[in-house]
Amino acid sequence: MMRTTDLQYEVTDVVIFGAGLSGIGCAAYLHRKLPGKSYQILEMRDDLGGTWDLFRYPGIRSDSDLYTFSYEFKPWKSDKSIAPAEEIKSYIAETADEYDVRERIRFGRKVIACDWSSEEALWTVTTERTGTGERETWRARWIFSATGYYDYDQGYRPEFAQEGSFDGPIIHPQSWPDDLDYTDKRIAVIGSGATAVTLLPALSEKAAHVTQVQRTPTYVLPLPTQDPWLRWLRPFLSADRIHRTLRTKNIMRQSVFWRISRRFPNWMRNFVRKLNVKYLPEDYPIDTHFNPPYDPWDQRLCFVPGADLFKRLEDGSCSIVTGKIARFDESGIAMEDGSHVDADIIVTATGLNLKLMGGAEYAVDGKAVHWPDHLIYKGMMLDNIPNFAFSIGYTNSSWTLKVGLLCEYFCRLLAEMDERGMGICYPERPDRQMKTRPLLDFQAGYVQRSIDILPRQGDTYPWEMTFNYREDAKMMKRGAVIGPELHLEPSPAPFSDAAQ
Repeated sequence: MMRTTDLQYEVTDVVIFGAGLSGIGCAAYLHRKLPGKSYQILEMRDDLGGTWDLFRYPGIRSDSDLYTFSYEFKPWKSDKSIAPAEEIKSYIAETADEYDVRERIRFGRKVIACDWSSEEALWTVTTERTGTGERETWRARWIFSATGYYDYDQGYRPEFAQEGSFDGPIIHPQSWPDDLDYTDKRIAVIGSGATAVTLLPALSEKAAHVTQVQRTPTYVLPLPTQDPWLRWLRPFLSADRIHRTLRTKNIMRQSVFWRISRRFPNWMRNFVRKLNVKYLPEDYPIDTHFNPPYDPWDQRLCFVPGADLFKRLEDGSCSIVTGKIARFDESGIAMEDGSHVDADIIVTATGLNLKLMGGAEYAVDGKAVHWPDHLIYKGMMLDNIPNFAFSIGYTNSSWTLKVGLLCEYFCRLLAEMDERGMGICYPERPDRQMKTRPLLDFQAGYVQRSIDILPRQGDTYPWEMTFNYREDAKMMKRGAVIGPELHLEPSPAPFSDAAQ
């Protein structure tokens, strides 16, 4: 996998892929915990923020509370518990500036290939400049891939019958046009997930009418825009203490909510239904539009701050149609039951595609890496791939809760290796028959469509994906750093960076 390149840079301790929430977080942890370590961040886009810079559709916001979605070490100070993208991106930028991360980011670099050499104990990373196509190489002792698992190039877009007959624009939220004027337009939003329930109230502010077209319903829960505890805590506690208090409270709430959902799904289904009844118009057909055919947390729940979706359904600016689409026609969408959704614009909020490790090619000593052949270790490493870590957050609570733990353990691991004089580290699969299963036991469409390209997980810790923050925190923050599954080696014969 050797490639001809134009520029080559000096060796760094860690190269981080992605300048989003996870990548900036990893850099900040390295700055705080291991200030002597050198690192670079390679970011494909021209600005930091990741998801919060990519998506530009109206109303885009978090689907988790920001006291748990933010970093543990940097308080979330906004009054909004569920926040819009611009506030989240500003928070990420503040973190980057506070910890001198921005100067280490190299923008406009798309990672093409990563090649590990055991002889040198180094990764060679090949990038391509997005503006010029120029190739560069970067050499590092460790890779921390913080690209997430979404395809940033294109979202999931199923084909609909007779699409070409529709007279208006068809838009995917991942490619929202900056110049789209939807004032007084009729808009049909196809989809039932977080993007759809965010778009409806946001678009209704200017549109003539917005209709959500969903094949099956989703669990939708109203949340207050501001955490109710904030008003009571603010006169007595500092911003740091408020952040820690609300973060702890919300971690416990998420855990309890998820556990009840899994153990008593019918109780949770009734609880959600009662909330929906409370906020929806009287005699609204809840069992048609808000009664999913699956249990709570088989797929991620949708949260709506300030009950904005329910308010728009009540005032008539939005509506929901549940059923199967037969075809598009000149004036909108024809449903299989014979009804019709009139539309001037159709938005396909039909989901995302997965692209593991940003789509880069990996090789270890010349042998190409096939991700499904590998088992995950502690939710962040893969067996027999040296000096490589990546970040995947929780699916049942805030993404960043898990990523923060991974970054803490990563720093502990690097420090322990230095203390032992070791330069190479990789997990070794146990010498026994192990049952494996998909990396993500999650029923969301974007996961199920890509299940065969992902690594696997095993049947017991540390080869399982774990979803309990309190247990994970014990293991990652205070548990043993080096377990029997980790293979350690000293670096090969000493070399100098200048000789590289």
